[in-house]
Amino acid sequence: MNRITALLVLLLTWIPSSDVFSQSQIHREGNADVQPFDSEWRFRRFGLQADGSQTPEPVGLEQQGLDDHQWTQLDLPHDWAIAGPFRIELSGNTGKLPWKGIGWYRKKFVVDTKDAGRRIFLDFDGAMAYAKIWVNGKYVGTWPYGYSSFRMDITPFLNFGKDNTVAVRLDTESWDSRWYPGAGLYRHVWLVKTQPVHTAHWGTYITTDNISEKQANVCLKVNIQNQSRKRMTSQVTTELFESPDGKNTGRKVAYFKPQSVEISPDSTRELSARLTLSAPRLWTLEAPAVYIARTTVNTPGMKPDIYYTVFGVRKLEFTHGNGFLLNGKRTEIKGVCLHHDLGALGAAINTSALRRQLTIMKNMGCNAIRTSHNPPAPELLELADQMGLLVWDESFDAWKRGKRKNDYNKLFPEWHEKDLVAMVHRDRNHPAVIIWSIGNEVMDQQDVAITRELTDIVHREDLTRPVSNAYNDPDGGRASGAAACLDLMGVNYFFSKQPQWDNDERYKNKPTMGSETSSCVSSRGTYFFGTNYENYQVTSYDVAWPGWGCSPDEQFRINARYPHLLGEFVWTGFDYLGEPTPFNSDETNLLNFRTDSTKRKELEKALEEIRKKNPPSRSSYFGIVDLCGFPKDRFYSYQAHWRPDYPMAHIMPHWTWQGRKDSITPVHVYTSGDMAELFLNGESKGKKYKRPGEDFRLVWDSVVYQPGELKVVAYKNGKVWATDTMRTAGPTQKLLLLPETNTVKADGADLCYITLLVCDKNNRMVPGASDNLKFSVEGPGEIVATDNGDATCLISFSSPVRPAYNGMAQVIIKAKKGAGGKIKVLAQTDTGLKKAETIINIK
Repeated sequence: MNRITALLVLLLTWIPSSDVFSQSQIHREGNADVQPFDSEWRFRRFGLQADGSQTPEPVGLEQQGLDDHQWTQLDLPHDWAIAGPFRIELSGNTGKLPWKGIGWYRKKFVVDTKDAGRRIFLDFDGAMAYAKIWVNGKYVGTWPYGYSSFRMDITPFLNFGKDNTVAVRLDTESWDSRWYPGAGLYRHVWLVKTQPVHTAHWGTYITTDNISEKQANVCLKVNIQNQSRKRMTSQVTTELFESPDGKNTGRKVAYFKPQSVEISPDSTRELSARLTLSAPRLWTLEAPAVYIARTTVNTPGMKPDIYYTVFGVRKLEFTHGNGFLLNGKRTEIKGVCLHHDLGALGAAINTSALRRQLTIMKNMGCNAIRTSHNPPAPELLELADQMGLLVWDESFDAWKRGKRKNDYNKLFPEWHEKDLVAMVHRDRNHPAVIIWSIGNEVMDQQDVAITRELTDIVHREDLTRPVSNAYNDPDGGRASGAAACLDLMGVNYFFSKQPQWDNDERYKNKPTMGSETSSCVSSRGTYFFGTNYENYQVTSYDVAWPGWGCSPDEQFRINARYPHLLGEFVWTGFDYLGEPTPFNSDETNLLNFRTDSTKRKELEKALEEIRKKNPPSRSSYFGIVDLCGFPKDRFYSYQAHWRPDYPMAHIMPHWTWQGRKDSITPVHVYTSGDMAELFLNGESKGKKYKRPGEDFRLVWDSVVYQPGELKVVAYKNGKVWATDTMRTAGPTQKLLLLPETNTVKADGADLCYITLLVCDKNNRMVPGASDNLKFSVEGPGEIVATDNGDATCLISFSSPVRPAYNGMAQVIIKAKKGAGGKIKVLAQTDTGLKKAETIINIK
């Protein structure tokens, strides 16, 4: 109970205050005249349905006069598959969710007659997948890659001052994925208005150099686009403002001299400028300062057109001998890989949920995120800028040769350059982005020509960051010469040949890092003795991993053995929907043993056995925290190692074991101390010492279980450093609700996460408790989702009823838009436990 409460307190300490000095607020980066385009859409699903049936897709669904009043009305972002139902016969690899189908979205809107003569765009942050867009029945365009952001110019198709209809068709039946990708307009859509002469989409590029505490050079490139029918002369000015959060402008600190530019009709001109910024506020992990550039285009006969760019001043250095340097300071990359889903919310982006994810990771000591294996939502980069997190920005999971029949290999020939340029242009001003990745474990990772082409595309668009590729065949990538095309070598596992690579004349000076490490698997709160796997769960002793992986401890040893490595990105920070290794039969696992025929044959046999059993697992076991965001034991392993100055100790397992009295029950301890002593009911079980670079947990492997109190006292440099205690819980008697915050905004998007504990009379969580729970709310709020972190639970996330898993569950609520007052959240069981309630205030 104390540990969970402490974690919630830590979580809150990282959430930034919104009470900041503000002169003006921007909606988002880019063109200033922008408004959300998320509300009041109509949706209908055709083709494959959630229950497995088929609904024919009629023709003419794009027409303006179509009667769609019986379609479902909803607000974006929207993931049409997350409501389920889970179906046991569907692939666990994509979460056993019915995500394949044909989705149509329609929205009516009016553009004022005063906007006639302006350019009107729709910006899509992401649409899964094969998006096709019509306005008033006329085809506008397409963008098939569901992870790309893109813009559509809808000006020629509009009726100003009258009703307009936009229709979007999405097709996930034509898309294949190795994980749960979601489906639908799952990211935000924006309506953007500009003058005919304006800063182009993603039209600014700001870099910094010659950085010191006294000054820094700021280099600006601006693309000015003339979409009028006349040759125009415009004056362009850019001012720089300090910003407390990337959303509000503060003090103006500098400006570029105005420039005049003459532009032909339907063309674009690039302007360059440079200035020296005095006493720059550097972007660091501890104090991530950002600036906002405001670019104004003044053209005779037109109103000023404004464009905002958020950027930071920081220096990146990637070396072979001295690691990664941020502003000249060596910085070990302590990263995690994250898929894009938000657990029970599915793929639909939500800023408060994403901020919570990143906050939990920061509390653990994480300082970097790899966006595996695709361009992220823009919000992730905005939050990383604000919170001080480094980002490995990844593009593709496949090139010409696919891992699935209909994955990115179908798009690569026509779309790879467009998608790669879109990612770089959208993301290159973010100070958080430090590495570009052109692929993950692609089948053609030995292909020198493709590797060079993709690297050259990125270099053409941005030379300020290294280009990498995540290799699960690092020998092949090096031997073929493909890795020589890269600036930085990313290695997924397989570090046993590091000394050989370091002696290779071609690569001995190439910076290298672990782009994917460990792949340890576990189930929160579950412990087995004598086996690692049982009932489709995995022991939480952190001693299980697939054949290509290793324990966190072993990876820490590797990093200590090869200090020139830049760091690591652990697979994974959070559990995610799909890929339930070791209980999935995904044949792409074989790719990790492409050069080891013996291990391939062993794995093929194991996969066939899994295929026959059809496990119920629908989400991963890789996460350091579970799908709810509840820490597994591994969380404390990384916290102990990544935050060595943070006093902490953590005991596993729990100490409530009916039927194990007098049985040996191994005790493991994670601590940032260097020595610890274990006590059972006051009796010392001995002291254990860490060997630097070798020991990352302390183990008492012969403890005989007796109910009562298990306590560890950790020391550092001979002084008491931290303690942790486990006490045997009594019978279940009550429920407790612990909200992570006591307030929620009435904007229809802000979320409140509430943890439920099944407790004994002393408010101790009862490990293993699985009471069936029913959640409800009173007042102007609603339940968004519930979960319990059990990878085998096939109850829809939208259900208010579900069992606890190992004593815990979660309910996520939000306030109704525009509401005020309070929301009462209640939890009860049908087993007679004392119910729980908590109050959430609407602000």
